[in-house]
Amino acid sequence: MTIPVWFLTLPGVMMLDITGPAETLKLAGDAFSLHYIGPEESVLTSTEMQVAQIAPLPESLPSGSLLILPGAADSRMAFATPQADIARRWLRRIQPAILNGDITLICICSGSLLAAQSGLLSGVQCTTHHQVIARLKAADPGAIVRENRIFVEDRGIWSSAGITAGIDLSLHLIHRLCGAALALDVAREMVVWFRRSGDDPQLSPWLRYRNHLHPAVHRAQNLLMQQPEQEWPLEEVARRVHVSARHLTRLFRQHLGITVREYHEQLRIAIARQRLQQGEGAEKAALSAGFSSSRQLRRAQQRWATF
Repeated sequence: MTIPVWFLTLPGVMMLDITGPAETLKLAGDAFSLHYIGPEESVLTSTEMQVAQIAPLPESLPSGSLLILPGAADSRMAFATPQADIARRWLRRIQPAILNGDITLICICSGSLLAAQSGLLSGVQCTTHHQVIARLKAADPGAIVRENRIFVEDRGIWSSAGITAGIDLSLHLIHRLCGAALALDVAREMVVWFRRSGDDPQLSPWLRYRNHLHPAVHRAQNLLMQQPEQEWPLEEVARRVHVSARHLTRLFRQHLGITVREYHEQLRIAIARQRLQQGEGAEKAALSAGFSSSRQLRRAQQRWATF
């Protein structure tokens, strides 16, 4: 059975908030049918690309539909327009179908703001881009806002963090609705090898420690990221990036606040998580990530439980 997906498309929409989930779901074949609806027949997006042939807002949506609310490049302006007012009134009209579970609501990035302004997130656990968290709390003080999450689900209402998190959420929905095998096939087709789960922090180890400018540290990180499952003695990493082991250790402490071994371990944990999400057993996932056993993986996870 094909699942209908409806993208609420407003002027100023963040292009990747639409195309990320749309391309992901489209690659699932006939599992989903995509539709674009909104107050206007055409809109100018965040990339200044014109999107046309947008269908009018329907009176209702078929039961079993997915309704996606993309964010906007400048949500302060985009959600203060007459078109946004029309969208909010329409969302309030279909709210009973959302609350009854007939329609699955999916908020991408600042799309959560539009949902909150429409009264859809009161008493609901939700999230958004880390820079929009405060505004989401202000938009509906009754919303249960979860910080530093890739995506959150509560009673059939989904919300995700910024921009590319919509791809993570879409892959998760394919997994949930169509099975792990199809989700893995789509992820491989998209070359999204490290699909994140909802509980992952918005800044994963692949990104969290890249906010520095030291070339030797970047070279070491790139090296470890290419094959994190293999053993990397400190001396070998240092030799490959043309510094001494002692100096590399000092650089990691100075720029990242952790050791080379600790950084490597976090990458391995991220891989093991990915394997587990794809349905592998704990022992196989641990070995695939470079741990000696699932017990060693659990100990590593406990060391980084607060991160």
